[in-house]
Amino acid sequence: MARFTLPRDVYHGKGSLEALKTFPGKKAIICVGGGSMKRFGFLDRAKAYLEEAGMEVAIFDGIEPDPSVETVMRGAEAMLAFEPDWIVAIGGGSPIDAAKAMWIKYEYPETTFEDMCKVFGLPKLRTKAKFCAVSSTSGTATEVTAFSIITDYNKGIKFPIADFEITPDVAIVDPDLAETMPKKLVAHTGMDAMTHAVEAYVSTANCDYTDPLAIHAIEMIQANLVRSYNEDMAARDAMHNAQCLAGMSFSNALLGIVHSMAHKTGAAFADYGAHIIHGAANAMYLPKVVAFNAKDETAKKRYGVMVDYMGIAPKDASDDDKVKALIAYLRKMNDDLNIPHCIKNYGADSYPCEQGFVPEEVFLERLHDIAVNAIGDACTGSNPRQPSVEEMEKLFKCCYYDTEVDF
Repeated sequence: MARFTLPRDVYHGKGSLEALKTFPGKKAIICVGGGSMKRFGFLDRAKAYLEEAGMEVAIFDGIEPDPSVETVMRGAEAMLAFEPDWIVAIGGGSPIDAAKAMWIKYEYPETTFEDMCKVFGLPKLRTKAKFCAVSSTSGTATEVTAFSIITDYNKGIKFPIADFEITPDVAIVDPDLAETMPKKLVAHTGMDAMTHAVEAYVSTANCDYTDPLAIHAIEMIQANLVRSYNEDMAARDAMHNAQCLAGMSFSNALLGIVHSMAHKTGAAFADYGAHIIHGAANAMYLPKVVAFNAKDETAKKRYGVMVDYMGIAPKDASDDDKVKALIAYLRKMNDDLNIPHCIKNYGADSYPCEQGFVPEEVFLERLHDIAVNAIGDACTGSNPRQPSVEEMEKLFKCCYYDTEVDF
């Protein structure tokens, strides 16, 4: 028996933030990140709509990119003091992911972070509050997913929390918020969305309910991402829907080792002055993982179907040639979006450079532990080809040096 779970309601289209004024309740806490939602007026609008609904509203702000365990615990304490019956997270993936983890701790104060990380092992939520997610970026799709990514900076590792209990009750997908994204964020979140759709389609947990969402998301991203990056606002509005469809697919079909690798390298070199931003990591690793997974015949055939929908190779081409066309297409997208092809050329500002911020000797010194952690990531189990630690190390080397995957 399989399960397919989405939010109870998805409000979408321009102006859909206004749906907040229809929410029944007494108290709402808004969880938000840095300054962009304040600067563009969306935080004030959300607060006003909730007050119009008759609620007392508190704000927990300052949630950082790649939110920490400590931030989650502080937010949960704020919720325990305020006792909201609605948690409204507004912004990119970071505030929404953080708020999901806060929600668990709010409903079950005795829960530890280690408890939260037990895959599909959470107790029933909604005993105290319902959850609404309002996305401002077009990539993570955490507004419709059963996942949250929290960073343990003491370990230098990003941990996924995975459970259908943290699927939001309501998602608001308002493209007005996404139109405020800077270009670099458009690129990174867009390639995150592409990775979601590609990984969901070849995942071992794919099904008839997830496949159409993944394929249509890929077609929409293909048509709109580069145009969105180049400031076409109609394309940016379309991308906001595309990333949500990709999220609906992967929340139920699960992901693969592109995400395992991105989770375990994101903060692994923070002591050298920067993170490997999640969407950029996905963009760099995806072509390599496609080559690795295509050694599995079922995955290769599904990549071929994907390429047929994208129209980037002749329909009568071999599946091997279609895989090559897909890899070339993804690499061209990275070029168009100014994303480097490998860790060696990943600069501290995330742009391509001759020598990135991760020194070769540091990478090689930490490689084994990173590979072990990636194998243990929650996303690895649904990858179509299960790598050994040795294969994962070789794959990471290909992603560091931008060399061909031939194993």
